[in-house]
Amino acid sequence: MIDLYTWGTPNGRKVSIMLEELGLPYQVHPVNIGKDEQFSPDFLEVSPNNKIPAIVDSEGPDGAPLAQFESGAILIYLAEKTDSELLPTSARQRAACLQWLMFQMGGLGPMLGQAHHFLRNPAEIVPYAQNRYRTEAARLYGVMDRHLADHIYFAGPAYSIADIAIYPWVSRFEWHQVDLSEYPNVKRWFDALSQRPAVTRGMAVPYLN
Repeated sequence: MIDLYTWGTPNGRKVSIMLEELGLPYQVHPVNIGKDEQFSPDFLEVSPNNKIPAIVDSEGPDGAPLAQFESGAILIYLAEKTDSELLPTSARQRAACLQWLMFQMGGLGPMLGQAHHFLRNPAEIVPYAQNRYRTEAARLYGVMDRHLADHIYFAGPAYSIADIAIYPWVSRFEWHQVDLSEYPNVKRWFDALSQRPAVTRGMAVPYLN
């Protein structure tokens, strides 16, 4: 059993999509970051950086429970745990998969996160910051669109954890003030992933009334 500590953010939804794709049993523990629940002492024991998502695998590699934080690390861990093809085994495709995963972790996520902060209902309008992150969002969408012009998925011909990592961020394209029709290859990829049942289920986690 996997215990998933999460909230309805792009980073959180990466892991719920992954768990749905793998068909692993998991229990959801909502961590309401709007109420600062991520700073509770109990959650700190699971996630030392006080950020969601995090997991506890009751059956870690040595049979003992294992806690993991950082969404990209969790995706790799779960893929390796299950010998999943979502992390390619061929050296070339694995390298492509991991580089696009790092693109999301190191660039796309942080920059689009800042776009969310400054462009969507900001407490204070900062024109310089808005222009900076609007421009950077457009640049990053351009990077993805050019790559997807001759690739079905980010790591090549096969769906992978790179796609799982990027999809929840692109799902908020309106928050980035991006017209997805201007990036037809991203739109084609996004529409295809949106049809996957596991993606639909994962994007609905945590289930809140």
